[in-house]
Amino acid sequence: MTSYAYKPYPHTELYGLRISRMNMAETVSWLCEAVESGRPHHVVTVNPIMIMEGLVNPVFMSSLRGADLLVPDGTGVVWAANHIGRPVAERVPGIELMHELLREAEHRGWRVYLLGAAEDVIRTAAERLRERYPGLSIVGYRDGFFSEREEEAVVRQIREAAPHLLFVGRSMDKQEPWLAKYRESLGVPVMMGVGGSFDVISGRLKRAPLLWRKLRLEWLFRLLQEPSRYRRMLVLPKFMLRVIKDKGNGRIS
Repeated sequence: MTSYAYKPYPHTELYGLRISRMNMAETVSWLCEAVESGRPHHVVTVNPIMIMEGLVNPVFMSSLRGADLLVPDGTGVVWAANHIGRPVAERVPGIELMHELLREAEHRGWRVYLLGAAEDVIRTAAERLRERYPGLSIVGYRDGFFSEREEEAVVRQIREAAPHLLFVGRSMDKQEPWLAKYRESLGVPVMMGVGGSFDVISGRLKRAPLLWRKLRLEWLFRLLQEPSRYRRMLVLPKFMLRVIKDKGNGRIS
């Protein structure tokens, strides 16, 4: 059987990260092959905040560089790829990619596990997904608030459920390192961090209207809903300045 783990894909090199140049349809096709392979794949939906964290945190950067597929989720990542002359096909938002995969799961009979957010949020998200995709098999869900001592038990619960797709919505500092650490132990064909997507799916937060998204202002809409995120948003102009400076110094790859 062909191994799809680390299967090559067209990419742009950015600070040692292989950012996918595939569009949404190509990304979904690549991930469908990954699921059918049965081998574990860690998918990261990359944004500027994650890259900047990686540049000062070697452990976090290692979790990004070790992923099987890095998807350009953030508008700033798309801009950076364009700025260095190696553009990606398009932005591939994590929440939209998640829904595309859920549609495939409903059609193909794949099992899905949801992990993250608060208990009431993840429960409501699971209920709403079942309403939206009546044929979808959600084989388990649980909140994302667990200690290091509980990690092995959580991994065991997921393994016993044997999902084809695992979506994890935890804080950035926990989400990707946790998936990187337990990638092989989990053994899920496709596991992907989805950040705050469960909050949106559950209705706790609203996603930006289409016009805001077309204007690339989704980040601003999120900030208006959660003003406490302003410190995180300050990273965006720093990222742009870093890319401009490092491109001039030849230190962008």
